[in-house]
Amino acid sequence: MFKRFINLQWKAFFRSSSFGKGLAMKIVMIFFGLYMLAIVVFFGAFLYEILRKLFPDQNPMWVLSGYLVYWVLIELFLRYFMQKLPVMDVKPLLSMPIKKSSIAHYILGRSSVSWYNILALFFFVPFATVLVYHGYPILNVTLWIVSIFAIVLCINYINFLVNKSDRALYIIGSIIVILYGLDYFGLLLVKDFFGPIFHGLYQYPSTVLIPVILAIIAYLVNFRFLRNKLFLDASLKAKTKAAKTSELAWTRRFGDMGTFLQLDLKMIWRNKRTKAQVFISLLFVFYGLIFYLQDVYANMVPMFAFLGIFMTGIFLTNFGQFIPAWDSSYYSMMMSQNIPLRKYLESKASLISVSVVVMFLLTIPYVYFGWDKLAINFGSALYNLGVNIPVILYFGSFNKKRIDLEKSPIGNMQGTSATQFLIIIPVLGLPILIFTVFNYLVSLEVAVAVLSVLGILGFAMKNKLLNMITEQYRRKKYGMIAGFKEKNS
Repeated sequence: MFKRFINLQWKAFFRSSSFGKGLAMKIVMIFFGLYMLAIVVFFGAFLYEILRKLFPDQNPMWVLSGYLVYWVLIELFLRYFMQKLPVMDVKPLLSMPIKKSSIAHYILGRSSVSWYNILALFFFVPFATVLVYHGYPILNVTLWIVSIFAIVLCINYINFLVNKSDRALYIIGSIIVILYGLDYFGLLLVKDFFGPIFHGLYQYPSTVLIPVILAIIAYLVNFRFLRNKLFLDASLKAKTKAAKTSELAWTRRFGDMGTFLQLDLKMIWRNKRTKAQVFISLLFVFYGLIFYLQDVYANMVPMFAFLGIFMTGIFLTNFGQFIPAWDSSYYSMMMSQNIPLRKYLESKASLISVSVVVMFLLTIPYVYFGWDKLAINFGSALYNLGVNIPVILYFGSFNKKRIDLEKSPIGNMQGTSATQFLIIIPVLGLPILIFTVFNYLVSLEVAVAVLSVLGILGFAMKNKLLNMITEQYRRKKYGMIAGFKEKNS
Protein backbone atom coordinates (compact mmCIF):
# COMPACT_ATOMS: atom_id res chain seq x y z
CA MET A 1 0.00 0.00 0.00
CA PHE A 2 2.84 2.39 0.83
CA LYS A 3 4.31 1.78 -2.63
CA ARG A 4 1.00 2.86 -4.22
CA PHE A 5 0.87 6.01 -2.11
CA ILE A 6 4.41 6.92 -3.17
CA ASN A 7 3.53 6.24 -6.80
CA LEU A 8 0.49 8.57 -6.55
CA GLN A 9 2.59 11.34 -5.02
CA TRP A 10 5.24 10.90 -7.71
CA LYS A 11 2.67 11.20 -10.50
CA ALA A 12 1.04 14.22 -8.85
CA PHE A 13 4.42 15.97 -8.75
CA PHE A 14 5.32 15.41 -12.42
CA ARG A 15 1.79 15.90 -13.77
CA SER A 16 1.27 19.18 -11.93
CA SER A 17 0.57 22.15 -14.21
CA SER A 18 3.20 24.13 -12.33
CA PHE A 19 5.96 21.54 -12.87
CA GLY A 20 7.15 22.94 -16.18
CA LYS A 21 6.75 26.58 -15.15
CA GLY A 22 8.71 26.21 -11.93
CA LEU A 23 11.29 23.71 -13.22
CA ALA A 24 14.10 26.27 -13.44
CA MET A 25 13.38 27.51 -9.92
CA LYS A 26 13.29 23.90 -8.64
CA ILE A 27 16.72 23.23 -10.18
CA VAL A 28 18.13 26.38 -8.60
CA MET A 29 16.68 25.38 -5.22
CA ILE A 30 18.20 21.88 -5.55
CA PHE A 31 21.67 23.34 -6.11
CA PHE A 32 21.13 25.79 -3.26
CA GLY A 33 20.04 22.89 -1.02
CA LEU A 34 23.15 20.89 -1.93
CA TYR A 35 25.29 23.94 -1.16
CA MET A 36 23.66 24.35 2.26
CA LEU A 37 24.05 20.62 2.88
CA ALA A 38 27.77 20.84 2.13
CA ILE A 39 28.11 23.73 4.61
CA VAL A 40 26.30 21.71 7.31
CA VAL A 41 28.55 18.68 6.73
CA PHE A 42 31.67 20.89 6.76
CA PHE A 43 30.65 22.60 10.00
CA GLY A 44 29.76 19.28 11.65
CA ALA A 45 33.12 17.79 10.66
CA PHE A 46 35.12 20.72 12.09
CA LEU A 47 32.95 21.35 15.14
CA TYR A 48 35.20 19.19 17.32
CA GLU A 49 38.28 21.31 16.55
CA ILE A 50 36.30 24.54 16.91
CA LEU A 51 35.10 23.56 20.38
CA ARG A 52 38.61 22.50 21.38
CA LYS A 53 40.00 25.93 20.47
CA LEU A 54 37.15 27.86 22.07
CA PHE A 55 37.07 25.73 25.24
CA PRO A 56 40.57 24.23 25.59
CA ASP A 57 39.97 23.10 29.19
CA GLN A 58 36.72 21.21 28.50
CA ASN A 59 35.70 18.08 26.65
CA PRO A 60 34.09 19.09 23.29
CA MET A 61 31.39 16.48 23.84
CA TRP A 62 30.53 18.01 27.21
CA VAL A 63 30.44 21.53 25.75
CA LEU A 64 28.10 20.46 22.93
CA SER A 65 25.79 18.69 25.40
CA GLY A 66 25.33 21.96 27.30
CA TYR A 67 23.93 23.68 24.21
CA LEU A 68 21.67 20.86 22.99
CA VAL A 69 18.73 22.14 25.04
CA TYR A 70 18.82 25.36 22.98
CA TRP A 71 19.05 23.31 19.79
CA VAL A 72 15.87 21.39 20.69
CA LEU A 73 13.90 24.55 21.55
CA ILE A 74 15.15 26.62 18.61
CA GLU A 75 14.43 23.79 16.16
CA LEU A 76 10.90 23.50 17.53
CA PHE A 77 10.48 27.27 17.13
CA LEU A 78 11.87 27.39 13.57
CA ARG A 79 9.97 24.32 12.37
CA TYR A 80 6.72 26.11 13.17
CA PHE A 81 7.52 28.47 10.29
CA MET A 82 9.72 26.34 8.05
CA GLN A 83 8.46 22.77 7.97
CA LYS A 84 5.65 21.92 5.59
CA LEU A 85 3.59 19.10 7.03
CA PRO A 86 3.23 16.20 4.55
CA VAL A 87 -0.30 16.12 3.26
CA MET A 88 -2.00 14.23 0.49
CA ASP A 89 -5.46 14.40 -1.04
CA VAL A 90 -7.15 11.79 1.14
CA LYS A 91 -10.75 12.43 0.11
CA PRO A 92 -10.70 10.03 -2.89
CA LEU A 93 -8.92 7.42 -0.76
CA LEU A 94 -11.53 7.52 2.00
CA SER A 95 -14.18 6.18 -0.34
CA MET A 96 -11.98 3.22 -1.28
CA PRO A 97 -11.29 0.00 0.65
CA ILE A 98 -8.11 1.39 2.18
CA LYS A 99 -7.48 1.24 5.89
CA LYS A 100 -7.34 4.60 7.63
CA SER A 101 -4.42 3.29 9.63
CA SER A 102 -2.44 2.75 6.40
CA ILE A 103 -3.04 6.36 5.34
CA ALA A 104 -2.03 7.66 8.77
CA HIS A 105 1.09 5.47 8.87
CA TYR A 106 2.10 6.71 5.41
CA ILE A 107 1.73 10.39 6.33
CA LEU A 108 3.74 9.96 9.53
CA GLY A 109 6.35 7.76 7.86
CA ARG A 110 6.82 10.27 5.07
CA SER A 111 7.35 13.05 7.59
CA SER A 112 10.12 11.06 9.31
CA VAL A 113 12.31 11.30 6.18
CA SER A 114 11.77 15.02 5.70
CA TRP A 115 14.60 17.37 4.77
CA TYR A 116 14.78 18.82 8.28
CA ASN A 117 15.31 15.43 9.91
CA ILE A 118 17.99 14.44 7.41
CA LEU A 119 19.71 17.83 7.83
CA ALA A 120 20.32 17.10 11.52
CA LEU A 121 21.97 13.78 10.65
CA PHE A 122 24.27 15.48 8.13
CA PHE A 123 25.47 17.67 10.99
CA PHE A 124 25.77 15.17 13.83
CA VAL A 125 27.08 12.13 11.90
CA PRO A 126 30.28 13.92 10.71
CA PHE A 127 30.80 15.16 14.28
CA ALA A 128 30.35 11.60 15.59
CA THR A 129 32.81 10.29 12.99
CA VAL A 130 35.43 12.75 14.23
CA LEU A 131 34.74 11.60 17.80
CA VAL A 132 35.45 7.99 16.84
CA TYR A 133 38.63 9.12 15.05
CA HIS A 134 39.82 10.75 18.29
CA GLY A 135 39.34 7.55 20.27
CA TYR A 136 35.82 7.89 21.66
CA PRO A 137 34.09 4.49 22.20
CA ILE A 138 32.28 3.38 19.03
CA LEU A 139 29.34 1.89 20.95
CA ASN A 140 28.74 5.08 22.95
CA VAL A 141 29.00 7.31 19.88
CA THR A 142 26.74 5.07 17.76
CA LEU A 143 23.99 4.91 20.38
CA TRP A 144 24.38 8.67 20.94
CA ILE A 145 23.61 9.22 17.24
CA VAL A 146 20.56 6.96 17.61
CA SER A 147 19.46 9.09 20.58
CA ILE A 148 19.93 12.30 18.58
CA PHE A 149 17.85 10.95 15.70
CA ALA A 150 15.15 9.84 18.15
CA ILE A 151 15.10 13.40 19.57
CA VAL A 152 14.80 14.76 16.01
CA LEU A 153 11.79 12.49 15.42
CA CYS A 154 10.26 13.70 18.70
CA ILE A 155 10.64 17.28 17.50
CA ASN A 156 9.15 16.30 14.15
CA TYR A 157 6.05 14.68 15.66
CA ILE A 158 5.58 17.38 18.31
CA ASN A 159 5.56 19.90 15.47
CA PHE A 160 2.61 17.96 14.02
CA LEU A 161 0.59 18.71 17.14
CA VAL A 162 1.62 22.32 17.81
CA ASN A 163 2.07 23.61 14.24
CA LYS A 164 -1.34 25.26 14.09
CA SER A 165 -1.17 26.72 17.59
CA ASP A 166 0.12 30.26 17.96
CA ARG A 167 -0.01 29.81 21.74
CA ALA A 168 2.54 26.98 21.50
CA LEU A 169 4.79 29.23 19.43
CA TYR A 170 4.67 31.99 22.04
CA ILE A 171 5.36 29.50 24.84
CA ILE A 172 8.38 28.00 23.08
CA GLY A 173 9.73 31.45 22.18
CA SER A 174 9.26 32.64 25.76
CA ILE A 175 11.07 29.59 27.15
CA ILE A 176 14.05 30.26 24.86
CA VAL A 177 14.25 33.92 25.92
CA ILE A 178 13.79 33.11 29.63
CA LEU A 179 16.42 30.35 29.66
CA TYR A 180 18.92 32.53 27.81
CA GLY A 181 18.22 35.44 30.16
CA LEU A 182 18.67 33.25 33.25
CA ASP A 183 21.91 31.89 31.85
CA TYR A 184 23.22 35.31 30.74
CA PHE A 185 22.62 36.97 34.11
CA GLY A 186 23.88 33.94 36.06
CA LEU A 187 20.57 33.26 37.82
CA LEU A 188 20.46 29.69 36.48
CA LEU A 189 23.35 28.05 34.65
CA VAL A 190 21.22 26.40 31.98
CA LYS A 191 24.14 24.64 30.29
CA ASP A 192 25.30 23.19 33.60
CA PHE A 193 21.75 22.08 34.43
CA PHE A 194 20.80 20.44 31.12
CA GLY A 195 24.32 19.49 30.01
CA PRO A 196 24.59 16.37 32.20
CA ILE A 197 21.19 15.19 30.94
CA PHE A 198 22.21 15.26 27.28
CA HIS A 199 25.75 14.09 28.03
CA GLY A 200 24.25 11.09 29.80
CA LEU A 201 22.94 9.91 26.41
CA TYR A 202 26.58 9.45 25.41
CA GLN A 203 28.05 8.41 28.74
CA TYR A 204 25.44 5.74 29.52
CA PRO A 205 24.52 3.85 26.30
CA SER A 206 21.44 2.23 27.88
CA THR A 207 19.78 5.68 28.15
CA VAL A 208 19.18 5.51 24.40
CA LEU A 209 15.90 3.82 25.33
CA ILE A 210 14.55 7.09 26.80
CA PRO A 211 14.50 9.20 23.57
CA VAL A 212 13.50 6.13 21.52
CA ILE A 213 10.49 5.48 23.78
CA LEU A 214 9.58 9.19 23.68
CA ALA A 215 9.72 9.11 19.87
CA ILE A 216 7.45 6.05 19.78
CA ILE A 217 4.98 7.72 22.15
CA ALA A 218 4.97 10.88 20.02
CA TYR A 219 4.36 8.73 16.92
CA LEU A 220 1.45 6.86 18.51
CA VAL A 221 -0.16 10.08 19.75
CA ASN A 222 0.03 11.53 16.22
CA PHE A 223 -1.22 8.28 14.71
CA ARG A 224 -4.26 8.26 16.95
CA PHE A 225 -4.90 11.94 16.23
CA LEU A 226 -4.71 11.48 12.43
CA ARG A 227 -6.75 8.27 12.36
CA ASN A 228 -9.57 9.96 14.27
CA LYS A 229 -9.59 12.79 11.72
CA LEU A 230 -9.79 10.58 8.63
CA PHE A 231 -13.53 10.57 7.98
CA LEU A 232 -15.13 11.55 4.70
CA ASP A 233 -17.95 13.55 6.30
CA ALA A 234 -15.45 15.36 8.54
CA SER A 235 -13.27 16.30 5.56
CA LEU A 236 -16.26 17.50 3.56
CA LYS A 237 -17.65 19.61 6.36
CA ALA A 238 -16.88 23.29 6.00
CA LYS A 239 -14.55 24.63 8.63
CA THR A 240 -16.09 27.12 11.01
CA LYS A 241 -14.30 29.49 13.29
CA ALA A 242 -15.50 31.86 15.92
CA ALA A 243 -15.38 35.34 14.48
CA LYS A 244 -12.93 37.68 16.15
CA THR A 245 -14.34 41.09 16.94
CA SER A 246 -11.13 43.04 16.33
CA GLU A 247 -12.59 45.99 14.43
CA LEU A 248 -9.46 48.18 14.52
CA ALA A 249 -11.76 51.17 14.81
CA TRP A 250 -8.82 53.55 15.28
CA THR A 251 -7.93 53.14 11.59
CA ARG A 252 -11.10 55.05 10.61
CA ARG A 253 -9.43 58.34 11.47
CA PHE A 254 -7.29 57.90 8.35
CA GLY A 255 -10.32 58.23 6.06
CA ASP A 256 -10.30 56.23 2.82
CA MET A 257 -6.79 55.02 3.57
CA GLY A 258 -7.98 53.52 6.87
CA THR A 259 -9.91 50.77 5.07
CA PHE A 260 -6.74 49.52 3.40
CA LEU A 261 -4.77 49.79 6.62
CA GLN A 262 -7.42 47.69 8.33
CA LEU A 263 -7.17 45.01 5.63
CA ASP A 264 -3.37 44.94 5.82
CA LEU A 265 -3.27 44.65 9.61
CA LYS A 266 -5.84 41.84 9.61
CA MET A 267 -3.97 40.04 6.83
CA ILE A 268 -0.66 40.28 8.71
CA TRP A 269 -2.16 38.98 11.94
CA ARG A 270 -4.29 36.17 10.49
CA ASN A 271 -1.83 34.56 8.07
CA LYS A 272 1.27 32.60 8.94
CA ARG A 273 3.47 33.94 6.15
CA THR A 274 2.79 37.62 6.84
CA LYS A 275 2.97 37.08 10.59
CA ALA A 276 6.37 35.46 10.10
CA GLN A 277 7.62 38.68 8.50
CA VAL A 278 6.86 40.53 11.75
CA PHE A 279 8.65 37.94 13.92
CA ILE A 280 11.65 37.84 11.60
CA SER A 281 11.90 41.64 11.60
CA LEU A 282 11.85 41.76 15.40
CA LEU A 283 14.49 39.04 15.67
CA PHE A 284 16.81 40.94 13.32
CA VAL A 285 16.97 43.78 15.84
CA PHE A 286 19.67 41.66 17.52
CA TYR A 287 21.58 41.31 14.24
CA GLY A 288 23.78 44.27 15.14
CA LEU A 289 25.24 42.42 18.12
CA ILE A 290 27.05 40.08 15.73
CA PHE A 291 29.06 43.03 14.37
CA TYR A 292 29.17 45.56 17.20
CA LEU A 293 30.68 43.02 19.60
CA GLN A 294 33.48 42.00 17.19
CA ASP A 295 36.65 44.12 17.17
CA VAL A 296 37.41 43.03 13.61
CA TYR A 297 34.52 45.21 12.36
CA ALA A 298 35.45 48.25 14.44
CA ASN A 299 37.11 50.06 11.51
CA MET A 300 34.67 48.85 8.84
CA VAL A 301 32.42 51.91 8.89
CA PRO A 302 30.50 50.96 5.69
CA MET A 303 29.43 47.78 7.51
CA PHE A 304 27.61 49.97 10.05
CA ALA A 305 25.75 51.67 7.18
CA PHE A 306 24.68 48.23 5.99
CA LEU A 307 23.44 47.44 9.50
CA GLY A 308 21.53 50.73 9.70
CA ILE A 309 19.77 50.26 6.37
CA PHE A 310 19.17 46.57 6.99
CA MET A 311 17.89 46.67 10.57
CA THR A 312 15.61 49.71 10.18
CA GLY A 313 14.36 48.48 6.80
CA ILE A 314 14.03 44.75 7.34
CA PHE A 315 10.22 44.80 7.33
CA LEU A 316 10.30 47.28 4.44
CA THR A 317 12.27 44.75 2.40
CA ASN A 318 10.59 41.52 3.51
CA PHE A 319 7.03 42.79 3.30
CA GLY A 320 7.38 45.56 0.74
CA GLN A 321 9.03 43.50 -2.00
CA PHE A 322 5.81 41.45 -2.40
CA ILE A 323 3.43 44.40 -2.70
CA PRO A 324 0.77 44.00 -4.11
CA ALA A 325 1.15 40.20 -4.39
CA TRP A 326 -0.04 39.88 -0.77
CA ASP A 327 -3.49 40.89 -2.07
CA SER A 328 -3.28 38.71 -5.18
CA SER A 329 -6.25 36.52 -4.20
CA TYR A 330 -8.63 39.50 -4.44
CA TYR A 331 -6.60 42.04 -6.42
CA SER A 332 -8.72 41.66 -9.56
CA MET A 333 -11.86 42.33 -7.51
CA MET A 334 -10.30 45.49 -6.07
CA MET A 335 -9.31 46.75 -9.50
CA SER A 336 -12.87 46.24 -10.79
CA GLN A 337 -14.28 48.49 -8.08
CA ASN A 338 -14.24 52.24 -7.73
CA ILE A 339 -11.29 52.07 -5.36
CA PRO A 340 -8.74 54.93 -5.31
CA LEU A 341 -5.46 53.28 -6.25
CA ARG A 342 -3.51 56.20 -4.81
CA LYS A 343 -5.04 55.61 -1.36
CA TYR A 344 -4.22 51.92 -1.64
CA LEU A 345 -0.54 52.66 -2.26
CA GLU A 346 -0.50 55.40 0.36
CA SER A 347 -1.75 52.95 2.98
CA LYS A 348 1.09 50.54 2.10
CA ALA A 349 3.60 53.37 2.39
CA SER A 350 2.19 54.43 5.77
CA LEU A 351 2.32 50.87 7.15
CA ILE A 352 5.95 50.45 6.06
CA SER A 353 6.83 53.91 7.44
CA VAL A 354 5.54 52.90 10.86
CA SER A 355 7.68 49.75 10.71
CA VAL A 356 10.81 51.79 9.90
CA VAL A 357 10.18 54.12 12.84
CA VAL A 358 9.53 51.21 15.21
CA MET A 359 12.66 49.37 14.07
CA PHE A 360 14.75 52.51 14.57
CA LEU A 361 13.40 52.95 18.10
CA LEU A 362 14.31 49.33 18.85
CA THR A 363 17.89 49.95 17.67
CA ILE A 364 18.40 52.96 19.97
CA PRO A 365 20.07 50.80 22.70
CA TYR A 366 22.97 50.34 20.28
CA VAL A 367 24.04 53.83 21.37
CA TYR A 368 25.89 51.88 24.08
CA PHE A 369 28.50 51.08 21.42
CA GLY A 370 28.88 54.73 20.45
CA TRP A 371 26.90 57.76 19.37
CA ASP A 372 28.11 57.27 15.81
CA LYS A 373 26.11 54.00 15.64
CA LEU A 374 22.94 55.83 16.65
CA ALA A 375 23.61 58.60 14.11
CA ILE A 376 24.15 56.08 11.28
CA ASN A 377 20.94 54.23 12.20
CA PHE A 378 19.04 57.53 12.29
CA GLY A 379 20.33 58.59 8.87
CA SER A 380 19.56 55.13 7.48
CA ALA A 381 16.01 55.28 8.85
CA LEU A 382 15.44 58.66 7.18
CA TYR A 383 16.79 57.28 3.90
CA ASN A 384 14.48 54.27 4.15
CA LEU A 385 11.50 56.56 4.82
CA GLY A 386 12.15 59.00 2.02
CA VAL A 387 13.85 56.98 -0.72
CA ASN A 388 13.50 53.24 -0.23
CA ILE A 389 9.73 53.25 0.37
CA PRO A 390 8.97 54.85 -3.05
CA VAL A 391 11.57 52.54 -4.65
CA ILE A 392 10.02 49.41 -3.14
CA LEU A 393 6.52 50.48 -4.19
CA TYR A 394 7.72 51.19 -7.74
CA PHE A 395 9.29 47.75 -8.08
CA GLY A 396 6.06 46.26 -6.76
CA SER A 397 4.38 47.18 -10.05
CA PHE A 398 6.46 44.43 -11.70
CA ASN A 399 5.11 41.70 -9.40
CA LYS A 400 2.88 39.31 -11.31
CA LYS A 401 3.17 36.11 -9.30
CA ARG A 402 0.43 35.01 -6.96
CA ILE A 403 1.05 34.34 -3.25
CA ASP A 404 -0.90 31.77 -1.26
CA LEU A 405 -0.88 33.02 2.32
CA GLU A 406 -1.80 29.60 3.69
CA LYS A 407 1.52 28.05 2.71
CA SER A 408 4.69 27.82 4.81
CA PRO A 409 6.43 31.21 5.11
CA ILE A 410 10.09 30.15 5.09
CA GLY A 411 11.66 28.21 2.25
CA ASN A 412 8.63 29.16 0.16
CA MET A 413 9.66 30.76 -3.15
CA GLN A 414 6.07 31.44 -4.21
CA GLY A 415 5.73 34.98 -5.55
CA THR A 416 9.50 35.27 -6.10
CA SER A 417 10.78 36.51 -9.44
CA ALA A 418 13.79 38.40 -10.80
CA THR A 419 12.31 41.58 -9.32
CA GLN A 420 13.05 40.39 -5.77
CA PHE A 421 16.73 39.93 -6.63
CA LEU A 422 17.16 43.17 -8.60
CA ILE A 423 15.55 45.24 -5.87
CA ILE A 424 18.56 44.60 -3.58
CA ILE A 425 20.71 46.92 -5.72
CA PRO A 426 18.77 50.20 -5.22
CA VAL A 427 17.41 49.43 -1.76
CA LEU A 428 20.56 48.12 -0.08
CA GLY A 429 23.50 48.63 -2.42
CA LEU A 430 22.93 52.28 -3.42
CA PRO A 431 22.74 53.83 0.09
CA ILE A 432 25.79 51.85 1.23
CA LEU A 433 27.71 53.07 -1.84
CA ILE A 434 26.69 56.70 -1.19
CA PHE A 435 27.63 56.45 2.47
CA THR A 436 30.99 54.81 1.70
CA VAL A 437 31.99 57.43 -0.89
CA PHE A 438 31.23 60.43 1.36
CA ASN A 439 32.72 58.70 4.40
CA TYR A 440 36.10 58.17 2.75
CA LEU A 441 36.18 61.42 0.75
CA VAL A 442 34.93 63.73 3.53
CA SER A 443 33.88 62.31 6.92
CA LEU A 444 31.41 60.08 8.70
CA GLU A 445 29.32 63.08 9.77
CA VAL A 446 28.93 64.23 6.16
CA ALA A 447 28.05 60.70 5.01
CA VAL A 448 25.28 60.49 7.63
CA ALA A 449 24.09 64.00 6.68
CA VAL A 450 23.89 63.05 2.98
CA LEU A 451 21.72 59.98 3.75
CA SER A 452 19.52 62.11 6.00
CA VAL A 453 19.11 64.89 3.42
CA LEU A 454 18.25 62.40 0.66
CA GLY A 455 15.63 60.89 2.94
CA ILE A 456 14.15 64.29 3.80
CA LEU A 457 14.05 65.30 0.11
CA GLY A 458 12.30 62.04 -0.77
CA PHE A 459 9.81 62.61 2.03
CA ALA A 460 9.19 66.18 0.81
CA MET A 461 8.49 64.85 -2.70
CA LYS A 462 6.21 62.12 -1.36
CA ASN A 463 3.05 63.27 -3.13
CA LYS A 464 4.73 63.67 -6.51
CA LEU A 465 6.46 60.30 -6.24
CA LEU A 466 3.24 58.53 -5.20
CA ASN A 467 1.42 60.07 -8.18
CA MET A 468 4.09 58.75 -10.54
CA ILE A 469 3.98 55.31 -8.92
CA THR A 470 0.17 55.27 -9.12
CA GLU A 471 0.35 55.88 -12.87
CA GLN A 472 2.88 53.06 -13.16
CA TYR A 473 0.45 50.69 -11.39
CA ARG A 474 -2.35 51.76 -13.73
CA ARG A 475 -0.21 50.95 -16.78
CA LYS A 476 0.68 47.52 -15.35
CA LYS A 477 -2.83 46.85 -14.05
CA TYR A 478 -4.02 44.21 -16.51
CA GLY A 479 -0.72 42.34 -16.65
CA MET A 480 -0.73 42.08 -12.84
CA ILE A 481 -4.33 40.86 -12.78
CA ALA A 482 -3.57 38.17 -15.37
CA GLY A 483 -0.51 37.04 -13.44
CA PHE A 484 -2.29 36.87 -10.09
CA LYS A 485 -5.01 34.67 -11.61
CA GLU A 486 -2.45 31.93 -12.34
CA LYS A 487 -2.70 29.89 -9.14
CA ASN A 488 0.30 27.72 -10.01
CA SER A 489 2.65 30.57 -10.77
